[in-house]
Amino acid sequence: MNGALSVAVIGAGFGGVGIGALLKRAGIEKFAIFERGESVGGVWRANTYPGAACDVPAHLYSFSFAHGDRWSCRYAPQDEILAYLERCVDEFGLEPHLRLGVEATAAQFDEQSGRWTVELATGERYEANVLVTACGQLARPAVPSLPGIEEFAGRAFHSAEWDHEHWLGGRDVAVVGTGASAIQFVPKIAPEVRRLTIYQRSAPWILPKMDRDYSPWEQRLFKRFPARVAASRLGLFMLLEGGTYGFTGRPWVLAPLRMIANRTRRRELPDPELRRQATPDYEIGCKRVLITSDWYSTLMRDNVELVTERIERVGADHVLATDGVKRPAEAIIYGTGFQSHRFVAPMTIAGRRGRTLDEVWGERPEAYLGTTVAGFPNMFILYGPNTNHGSGSVPYTLECQFNYVLDAIRRLRRNGVRYLDLRPEAQARWRREIERRSERSVWLAGGCNSWYLNRSGVNTNNWPGPWLEYRRRTKRLDPVDYSFA
Repeated sequence: MNGALSVAVIGAGFGGVGIGALLKRAGIEKFAIFERGESVGGVWRANTYPGAACDVPAHLYSFSFAHGDRWSCRYAPQDEILAYLERCVDEFGLEPHLRLGVEATAAQFDEQSGRWTVELATGERYEANVLVTACGQLARPAVPSLPGIEEFAGRAFHSAEWDHEHWLGGRDVAVVGTGASAIQFVPKIAPEVRRLTIYQRSAPWILPKMDRDYSPWEQRLFKRFPARVAASRLGLFMLLEGGTYGFTGRPWVLAPLRMIANRTRRRELPDPELRRQATPDYEIGCKRVLITSDWYSTLMRDNVELVTERIERVGADHVLATDGVKRPAEAIIYGTGFQSHRFVAPMTIAGRRGRTLDEVWGERPEAYLGTTVAGFPNMFILYGPNTNHGSGSVPYTLECQFNYVLDAIRRLRRNGVRYLDLRPEAQARWRREIERRSERSVWLAGGCNSWYLNRSGVNTNNWPGPWLEYRRRTKRLDPVDYSFA
């Protein structure tokens, strides 16, 4: 490869900021990070709903090369995580590389030059040797198509697009969904609204959130002694790593979690009918396990109703469920998650011979080690297919991928080649491995449907193994898996 290697990064959340920081460390100065939003942060910029916070302890939900030392509590709220990413931008000098408010609409690979051309919504084009997509799995809200919603006279919005101008106080509010976002914002708005109706498709498994504030002296300790943060990270990692075995074929590991969840539900929901409605009918871990200490107490409030019947239709001022009851609604809030299988949407990416990623994937996104796809040379997907898990930390996973991407870049620079491309047989071998290892996982055998699986019931989102194994396998690129040109 002649001249200075250049990199185009799409997205400025944890993935984009993190890879940018390590590109700088590696002495690569010719790179740009394109972000459609007006600031960095990704989901932590977009999700500003009441109570937004991470359900992974902050010391683990951060980079090992940029320890967070300003957390106010064990589980960091949204504004502190956003501030952490902004500090990373300053600390690593990423400001000159950021192109904020600029959406990448398409990317095309040219086989002769071995370069990518990124098309921007501004009409500009940016050429780079390497393309890194850091769009994430949870970037595009999933909004259900409710019959009659066009007749609704009130305000309807998704939790990821919270309408802060619409005051909910004293209103009748309907919440659709009981996922990870809903269990955070519902307890916050319940005391303000007149009536809160929660429409639940399936009851979530709940574990108590053992949160606590960090005192000023603890925060000073974190700053002065980074080893204290590292020790906390290690302990938290090993605790969550144990959960990976329970989710991927060793169900006995889940027994203590199941016992804690059931005991918590019995203790906090004395009403037998409400407890029945809030009891999951699938194995723990089949869907995302939710961490909260105020969900059940919120369900017990006099102004809160949990409805398990399906929504039949929305009217101008009400929601009609299949039980025939019209419940008043002046606002509808969707806590219905994200389009988790659209890893690079809405961007169109065309690789060798002009084939697009949408054509290659169809309904089944897949990438070798969650990172590379045959026929798309020098392209790396961060937080791609099969890099999620029910137990773990996304920033940790991203760091594993950073190692892999940087090793690939080093090989490109050292060997003087135009590009490297995953061999189709390596991708086929990976597909067989994911299928085989997923068979015994709780996501397939746990008796539920979740965003981890595609419409055909194939695991396209989760890594079916422990994270220490993933870290070992992404430490460096195996040249046998790639062709070089």
